[in-house]
Amino acid sequence: MKKPRQTARARTQYTNYPVRTAMELMDFLAAKMPDASRNKLKLLLSKRVVYVDHVITTQYNFPLKPGMLVQISKEKGKKEFHSNYMQLLYEDAYLLVVNKKENLPSTAGKGRERTALSILREYVQRSGKERRVYPVQKLDRDTSGIMIYAKDEKTQKKLQEYWSRSVQEYKFTCVVRGDLEQESGTIFSWMADDQVYVSHSSGALREGGDKAITRYKRIKIANNLSMVELHPQDVRKNQVRLHMSDLGYPIVGDMRYDPEVQSTQRLALHGFRLIFQHPVTGERMKFETPYPESFRKMMARPAKKEEENKEGASSL
Repeated sequence: MKKPRQTARARTQYTNYPVRTAMELMDFLAAKMPDASRNKLKLLLSKRVVYVDHVITTQYNFPLKPGMLVQISKEKGKKEFHSNYMQLLYEDAYLLVVNKKENLPSTAGKGRERTALSILREYVQRSGKERRVYPVQKLDRDTSGIMIYAKDEKTQKKLQEYWSRSVQEYKFTCVVRGDLEQESGTIFSWMADDQVYVSHSSGALREGGDKAITRYKRIKIANNLSMVELHPQDVRKNQVRLHMSDLGYPIVGDMRYDPEVQSTQRLALHGFRLIFQHPVTGERMKFETPYPESFRKMMARPAKKEEENKEGASSL
């Protein structure tokens, strides 16, 4: 009974127009708002107050199909999202999905330091009303990747409480030290805040520990480095970082677990794919970003020994 009530409250902010005939969005708006000039309709699109199936749409020739829902927000228009720290991948009446860069805290920073949460709160408050943003999950400051934020507390709690059921896939890519021998495998451990108990069999639950499983797949080997895809079944704090370290292949740039870390290196860990069920509409949501360019450069760069050998050969 909670879902219908929540949906009803959210939709009172909009004027709803069901789509019954296939046509472009501009033509549809002109038919529904005959007194509005074409310039006014373009202004509505530019102000980001037009939604198609709960997604902000600014494309005037967006192809509409029967069964879709066009909504005009009654709030003041939001400005375009611009940030050097992250990319806005998706927005609707309930959620914000972003691609966060490294060196940006998810929620809490030091002093008045910018965070992903503070940047998004400033963005939604441009609507002219006191709006808030609620974090659904966190990524470490040094980890980049896809994250979900909710626009209301009920949506946040629903995603958090049913995370394991809602999230169908959450994958990371990383670059680790050494040539990973196995092409694929599974790491199992009992994790606690202060230490990790690794078990290669069924194992027994240790006091204070939580079960954590990470599946991995080797993508490429080069320069005594391995690019790996990671699929954690249970997203615990520092799970994939600890698991790769326990396996003997610490993630490049990991200040805690990489013995060869250099201060100039970023943590080579990125959440690149997220598939989940929308907590309100029930739709299957899929987001995927490219591997970071810095990861590709690491894997493409010739090994130092090979460079020295080439230089020595040319001088003979």
